[in-house]
Amino acid sequence: MAGPASASASCIFCQIASKSTTTTLLHSDEKVLAFQDISPAAVRHYLVIPVEHIPSVKHLQRRTEDYSLVSHMLEVGKTLLSRDAPQSMQYRFGFHQPPLNSVNHLHLHCLALPYTPRWKSIKFLSLGSLGFLEAEKLLEKLRPLPPVISKV
Repeated sequence: MAGPASASASCIFCQIASKSTTTTLLHSDEKVLAFQDISPAAVRHYLVIPVEHIPSVKHLQRRTEDYSLVSHMLEVGKTLLSRDAPQSMQYRFGFHQPPLNSVNHLHLHCLALPYTPRWKSIKFLSLGSLGFLEAEKLLEKLRPLPPVISKV
């Protein structure tokens, strides 16, 4: 993964992570931050980002650290939406994939449906390798393989 030294000064999410903006944080810990999307597409629309600069889902690998990070991001998102939009009948959690990601800093979209307005749902269609990647599908791809036990 990329470290803080590779974080771009022009990356708005790095600026939020370094707390150099006035963005209101809904959650903050040593690994992730959460805040409202500036252009919400649903009744509640939050973003959960890693503190560390990771450009996109394409930069994640099948290893314990990446799996753990995405799992933590998802848990934070679920906790926030269950707290702030308990009346919603459906939630969606996922990532846009390059070249369709709007900011080159990994971010989980956490949506409490319905979409508002309805046409914004188009941005969150699952279209294979280009569309919206559901968080659970990403976790399946990142799940570390069990260790191989050799018989001697």
